[in-house]
Amino acid sequence: MKPVHIALGAFGLIFAVATLSPIPALAGDVQSLRGKTEIPEINPTPELTKQRADKGRFTRNYRQQPPLVPHKIAKYEIDLKVNQCLRCHDWPYNVEENAPKVSETHYTDRDGTALDHIARTRWFCTQCHVPQEDAPALVRNTFKPLQRKQ
Repeated sequence: MKPVHIALGAFGLIFAVATLSPIPALAGDVQSLRGKTEIPEINPTPELTKQRADKGRFTRNYRQQPPLVPHKIAKYEIDLKVNQCLRCHDWPYNVEENAPKVSETHYTDRDGTALDHIARTRWFCTQCHVPQEDAPALVRNTFKPLQRKQ
């Protein structure tokens, strides 16, 4: 056998052993959000939370944060053909509905071409824009909003 083949074979064997062996250090520190409930068991249904319905817009905590949705959207239809968000937020309806207009960035396709309609890459609003729930945090959070310079 050639030395190159021997080296590749040895590397392959080492890689296989390393990826197939359990790593105890990683497995011991992981804690599930489910708590101590085993997977086949069923957790009790969490209590329903109320959606925050503050008047006005939510404060953004960092640059480029997508705006949060300040109203219920549970029954809004968003699929390949219909997007009910645009009934109020697309131009010119936003003026009639007194709703914030969709950002101009949503009218540009991935190649930078300006469009007269919402780009299909921006069609599914709830990928980025989410309603704000009045619910306890699932995990400890130490995030602090960006402080503006005076």
